[in-house]
Amino acid sequence: MSLIEINCDGLSKTYSGRTIFKNLSFKISSTQSLTVTGSNGSGKSTLIKVIANLINSSRGTITVSSDSTIIPRDKWFQKTGLLSPYLNLYDELTGFENLDFFYRLKSTGEDNLKDRIDNVLHRVNLYEKRNELLKNYSSGMKQKLKLAFAVLHEPEILLLDEPRSNLDKAGVDMIYEISNEQKKKGILIIATNDEDDKELCDSILSIEDYK
Repeated sequence: MSLIEINCDGLSKTYSGRTIFKNLSFKISSTQSLTVTGSNGSGKSTLIKVIANLINSSRGTITVSSDSTIIPRDKWFQKTGLLSPYLNLYDELTGFENLDFFYRLKSTGEDNLKDRIDNVLHRVNLYEKRNELLKNYSSGMKQKLKLAFAVLHEPEILLLDEPRSNLDKAGVDMIYEISNEQKKKGILIIATNDEDDKELCDSILSIEDYK
């Protein structure tokens, strides 16, 4: 697997004149992990969105590289898996259909896509519910399906924003297991204010330090 690296240099983000964070810098590469902490509304999710290329920073630069080769911003999504509260799935599709649809947006030419989806649904304990419409899923089941979507394409960068939302203990254990696997092969970044989650990563970045 290639050496993936994220380099954030002097990032700042403002909304309507309000500073969310400013002059934020860090570098992280394969097999390293980072916890982003801060109170509710402090900007953790905003930073995750910037890293995922869902929004732009107001100032500063962020680059993603593979074996020292810069990856174009419009290709970041191929390297990145995201679990977040703001990820919207389709209630009128089944669990399987949601994963099939979103995977095809990220990749082309997958000969064994059904097997890949079945395997990840087994992994998150949703295989038996794969043909049920998403609107009939509980909030915990929807969170597990979002996790399945995040890891379906085996991303080199895994971003988890408040990952334990709506999960029971078994679901949280699943998050931790997948997180520990990710740390062995790629980059893991978790945005959380849960004390237990902080222990998952090698280093901590407090968004409160960049106000």
